[in-house]
Amino acid sequence: MRKSLLFFSDIIILYTSLFATLILRYGTDLQDQFNFHLLPFSILFIIWLFVFYIANLYEFSFLKNGPEFYSTFFKTAATNAVLAIAFFYLLPYWGIAPRRNLFLFLIIFSGLDFVTRVGFNYLFSSRKFKSPTIIVGLNEQSIELAKFLNDNPQLGYRLEAILDPSSSGQTHIPGVEIFSRMDQLREKVEAKEVNTIIISPEAYKIPRLIKNFYQLLSKKINFYPLSNFYEKISNKILLANIDQVWFLENLSEGTKRFYEIAKRTADIVFALVLGVVTLILTPFIALAIRSTSRGPIFFRQTRIGQLGENFSIIKFRTMIPDAEKDSGAVWAQENDPRITKIGSFLRRSRLDELPQLWNILKGEMSFVGPRAERPEFHDELKNGIPFYEERYLIKPGLTGWAQTQYRYGASIKDTAEKLQYDLFYIKHRSLALDLSIILKTANIVFRRAGR
Repeated sequence: MRKSLLFFSDIIILYTSLFATLILRYGTDLQDQFNFHLLPFSILFIIWLFVFYIANLYEFSFLKNGPEFYSTFFKTAATNAVLAIAFFYLLPYWGIAPRRNLFLFLIIFSGLDFVTRVGFNYLFSSRKFKSPTIIVGLNEQSIELAKFLNDNPQLGYRLEAILDPSSSGQTHIPGVEIFSRMDQLREKVEAKEVNTIIISPEAYKIPRLIKNFYQLLSKKINFYPLSNFYEKISNKILLANIDQVWFLENLSEGTKRFYEIAKRTADIVFALVLGVVTLILTPFIALAIRSTSRGPIFFRQTRIGQLGENFSIIKFRTMIPDAEKDSGAVWAQENDPRITKIGSFLRRSRLDELPQLWNILKGEMSFVGPRAERPEFHDELKNGIPFYEERYLIKPGLTGWAQTQYRYGASIKDTAEKLQYDLFYIKHRSLALDLSIILKTANIVFRRAGR
């Protein structure tokens, strides 16, 4: 709801800013000027809203005041200003070149929207607009959730207490009360006006607790299983709370047939279109690669694809020749000395991945899916991470949900974290989610945040 409210407030502020600009510039001759400016500015507004979405300014992580939000907002506003200038001056179809109007509009909108968003973030992070919450059950997962809620007040939940039926008394979480008496649950709910209770799996095995939950139904409380709640607020699957039954209940592949056909069709169409762009860019990229290091232009590497089948991935070479001759297979690291100067640019701009369009056309990959892993790391990851092989249920992708939500994985711990996002994508994949991932990837490319 808050995302929708923020989106519609942006629309209102855009048109209010346009109206205010025209009043300041034309005074009484307002109706004709508004009709004259309405269509071109409306098209521009649609572009701006897409840029706001790509910049993650509708994501919960940015709905809190802080340096990251301020930096992102002003960078996005600057980007939109450049797009507005290009829209009116490079495409003079509309017959207007609103120099003063556009400059005035940019100032009014940026000021109004910034103040509104700061106020919005402050308001919905305040105590008044948070749902008082209790977690029942104390374990590694509930502790992780407690810390996540405390670190992200913009989510709208205020963790009041944790009920620990085991009464171990060994855990302390700053700012969170931990109590052990089950008969205190109703008292805590009434005293703190709790409207959300999150239940760990082991709590369902205690009949007395179930009876307490039942008696609280009249309080109109929202009850959530911990794993479902965690998935809802974090957009990833909690590995500790899934088993084989979870996959049977949640991965109904038979319902995805239309989606798979539509996705494959889109893969072919866009791979052909982007393939033309790749053919144009290839001579220039090849010249840049050869001018900075000797060796082949293209780089082939074996990866694991759908259902564990090996295939050969194709990329522009970004490392020195025989980069793993002495070390063997290793993950790429920050400031990796094996990466050439032009290779660093190609990686951060994702241009090195353009040859993988051939893998997409062959049906070995898709535009969106889990990252295709190397066989050299597969056994280690499979043995160290539960359900790791389930990520191969679908085709690997040029980009994916995990790649947009988490940094580059360079360890088993990182890969386990990314697996949680991969499983979320496999469960919820749809054309709308794929489009969202592609737009978020565009943001990463523009920021040159790849590795």
